[in-house]
Amino acid sequence: MNILQPKVFFYLFCLVQLELYAQPKIERWARFEAEWTYASGGNLFREVQLSARFVGPDTTFTVAGFYDGNNHFKVRCMPTQTGTWTYTTSSNKKELNNKKGSFECVNATGNNRGPVKVSDVHHFKYSDGTRYYPLGTTAYAWTHMGQGLQEQTLRSLQNSGFNKIRMCVFPKNYELVKEEPELYPFAVREVKKDEKGNVLNVWDFTQFNPAFFQHLEKRIDDLNRLGIEADLILFHPYDKGRWGFDAMPHEVNVQYIKYLTARLASFRNVWWSLANEWDYVKSKTVADWDALTQAVVESDPYRHLCSIHGSTATYYDYWKPAFTHASIQDDAPVRHSGGVSTLRNVYHKPIILDEVGYEGNLKSRWGRYSPEEMTHLAWVGVMAGTYVTHGESYMFKDASDTIFWAKGGPFKGTSWKRFAFLRKILEEAPSPLSMSDVSRDYRTSSAGEGYYFVYFGNEVNDSWVFNLPAKNGEGPKLTAGRRFKIDIIDTWDMTVQAVPTVFETGPETDYRLFDKDLKKVRLPLRPYMALRIKEIK
Repeated sequence: MNILQPKVFFYLFCLVQLELYAQPKIERWARFEAEWTYASGGNLFREVQLSARFVGPDTTFTVAGFYDGNNHFKVRCMPTQTGTWTYTTSSNKKELNNKKGSFECVNATGNNRGPVKVSDVHHFKYSDGTRYYPLGTTAYAWTHMGQGLQEQTLRSLQNSGFNKIRMCVFPKNYELVKEEPELYPFAVREVKKDEKGNVLNVWDFTQFNPAFFQHLEKRIDDLNRLGIEADLILFHPYDKGRWGFDAMPHEVNVQYIKYLTARLASFRNVWWSLANEWDYVKSKTVADWDALTQAVVESDPYRHLCSIHGSTATYYDYWKPAFTHASIQDDAPVRHSGGVSTLRNVYHKPIILDEVGYEGNLKSRWGRYSPEEMTHLAWVGVMAGTYVTHGESYMFKDASDTIFWAKGGPFKGTSWKRFAFLRKILEEAPSPLSMSDVSRDYRTSSAGEGYYFVYFGNEVNDSWVFNLPAKNGEGPKLTAGRRFKIDIIDTWDMTVQAVPTVFETGPETDYRLFDKDLKKVRLPLRPYMALRIKEIK
C-alpha cells in the first residue's frame, strides 16, 4: 500500500498539470467562445445579465454575454494580442457568476490578417499592416433568400475578386424584393389576419430568435473564408409596415443593437452601417441616429469600422468621432476626380461612395448604368484616393428575377470583372492613390514617390505627351532628370501593355515637367485608358 501511494500521487499530479497547461489555442483575431447552461421559467433574454472580463497581454476587454436559446449562454472574445488570456464572468445569477477560464492566443495564419482599420487618414489596412482597398459589391437581402440561392451567391462572390459586401440584417420589402424570409429576428407572440386576410405576425420584442442570428453568423463566417468584409446595415426603411422592424420603439432598437454586437463584435470581418438611406426612416430623428450610433460604439470593445448611409446627396455629419469613414450615396462627386477629392478634404476620413448607381437595365435611372459607366466611376473614385462600391441590377423577366443588388445569385453583368482587375492594379502599387496636384490636375494621381497613374476616362486620344505635375501629393516634388517607364492599361479589356520608350523629365515649366525631348506615348483610339508610370531607379 505504501509503495503504491507515490505512484497514485504522481498520476494525480500529472492530471492536474495537464488540466492546467492544456489551454485552448486561439489564433490572434479569431473567435474564442465560452458557454454555460442556465434554466428558469422566465424570459431569459430579460432575466439574465451576463458579461465577462477578458485580460490579455496589455489588453483588457469587457464583453457582454448573450442568450443563445435552449438554456445556453455564451460570451465571445476576439483576442488582439498573442499570449495567455484569462476571463471571469459577472452575472446576476450565481450559476453564471464568477466563471473563470483561460486560453492561449497564438499567431494568425493563412488569410487571417485581422479586422480592417483606418490607416493614413483616408485609407485602410488590415490589423497586421496589409493594405486593404475596399472594392466591394451590394446584395442587400441575400441572407433572406432560399438556401440554394444563398449558396449560389457565395459561389459568385468566391470568383469575383470583391472584398466587401453591403448587406441588411433585417429582411427587405421592396418593389423588386418581395420574398418572405424563413427566419425572423424576434419571437412571434401571436399570429393575426388583417382586413384582407393577410397573415400578420405580432412580435414579442422582448425575445430574440437565436436561429435567425445563428444563420447570420454562419453567412458572415462563410464570407470570412472568402476574404470578404460584411458591411452590415443595421436599419433600413424598406419595410413599409410589412414587419415593422423600421418603426420599433427606441428602447427595442437599443436592445437589438446590444444583442447583435454581443454576438457579432468578435467576428473580425464585420463592419457596422447604422442605416441605408437613414433619412427615409421616418420614425427616427438625427438625435435618434446619434444615440443608436453611440450604442453601437459603446457595445463594441474592438471598435470595428462604423458609418451611416443616406439617400442621394444626403450627407450626415461624418466628422463625428463615432464614424470611422463616410459612406455616401452620390454620383456627382465621381463625375470627375476633383469633386470626390474635395470630400476627403472636408471630412479627413476615408470616403466610400457606397452607391453611385448600379449596372443594369431597370426603368429607374439609378439602376440602368452601363457596365462601362460603372467601371469608369470606380476608376474616377480611386484616382482621387476614394473608393466606389459596385452594384448590379439586371431584370430580364420580372421582380422574381435574382437581381444581384437585392437578392444575390449569379452575376449577369460584366463590370464585376473590371473591379477585380482594378483591385489587382491597386494592390500592385506601393501605396494608396491620391491626386498629385489636387484641384488643378484631375487626371494624374500618385501612389508614392516615383509612381503615378494617368486616367483618360471616356476621352479618346491617339497620343499623350509625357508630362507630370511638379507636385506629388504630400510627397517630395518631382525634379528634372528622373527617368520613367510606362504601361498602358486598358481598364475595360483588362490588359497591360509595356511601352518600350524610356522617358526623362526636363526642367519644371509652369508647375509641370515634360519629357526633355517632348516624347509621346502612342495610345489606342479607345476610351477608358490609363497609364501607369514608374520611375526607373
